Amino acid sequence: MVRFTAVMDTARVQEFWEGYQDGEFITDAASAAGTYRKQGARWVAAAGGVRPRRGRNLKGRCLTLAEREDIALARAEGLGVRAIATRIGRAASTVSRELSRNAAPEGGYRATAAHAAAYVRAARPKPSKLATCTELRERVQEDLDRKYSPEQISGRLREEFGDRAEMQVSTETIYQAIYVQTRGGLRRDLARCLRTGRAVRVPNRQANQRRNRIKDMVNVVERPAEADDRAVPGHWEGDLIIGRGNLSAIGTLVERATGYVALVHLPDGYKPEQVAPALTAKVQQLPQSLRRSLTWDQGGEMRDWKQVQMATDMDIYFCDPHAPWQRATNENTNGL
Repeated sequence: MVRFTAVMDTARVQEFWEGYQDGEFITDAASAAGTYRKQGARWVAAAGGVRPRRGRNLKGRCLTLAEREDIALARAEGLGVRAIATRIGRAASTVSRELSRNAAPEGGYRATAAHAAAYVRAARPKPSKLATCTELRERVQEDLDRKYSPEQISGRLREEFGDRAEMQVSTETIYQAIYVQTRGGLRRDLARCLRTGRAVRVPNRQANQRRNRIKDMVNVVERPAEADDRAVPGHWEGDLIIGRGNLSAIGTLVERATGYVALVHLPDGYKPEQVAPALTAKVQQLPQSLRRSLTWDQGGEMRDWKQVQMATDMDIYFCDPHAPWQRATNENTNGL
């Protein structure tokens, strides 16, 4: 029996990749897909940064893991094929085929086992051109060792072997053969010959393609002038200190005039839904006269900043990307 793994839930995997390719950070893309950052990072590393084809553009043609779970529950309730089909919105013949093909040998039906069996059966492995044509593979590897780009290699092959179809290869095929080891054909260490030198492919985003993770944020340039000269207390800078392996975090608040430091305890994690209430509780411990403003970077943990602002009556401002000097007091404190 094939063991079920998270990568077999292609609907969730493709939802993650869609967000990741659209410019989301791994943490946000994983959260939107109902999983966690480490799992998303595993998917990226296993695929070499190349979005897998399995599960793309199915348009509801195949049963999802959630539908198979509904079928298993309905079978446990003793429902018939037509009743199950009506419940999940599928044809009765679809449910009948599913139960006959993917039932356990002992006669029962388990969603994860059925999904794993369907996943393996649906595989249609096609040998890579670079894996089957030795002459082409050796030529591509030689050109990569010469530091030619995949675009240059593909173009040169068209010029030199225009009459030989077996010696033609696309740029994308070369990239996938390097980054996706299941595609085969090229040595993984050839990634160092690429001009980027990356071992994992990254999305080719345009300058302004990355989605803003914080809606309607107020830029730090709108912060009152009194915060800049540090004459009036009550203006704070904040950020997170992330622990080893991204497994823990603590929030830091530094008052600009006095250098007073307050720590925000985050025992359950540092997702937005965990940071907002913890930060609110900490700020509410301060006297009202010391709640003038808070300056933060554009970390996704401050997604719910409006809730914090309403609950604390404290104006919140955000720095520009990659501009740590705009909250230098907090940066220095975190370093210490």
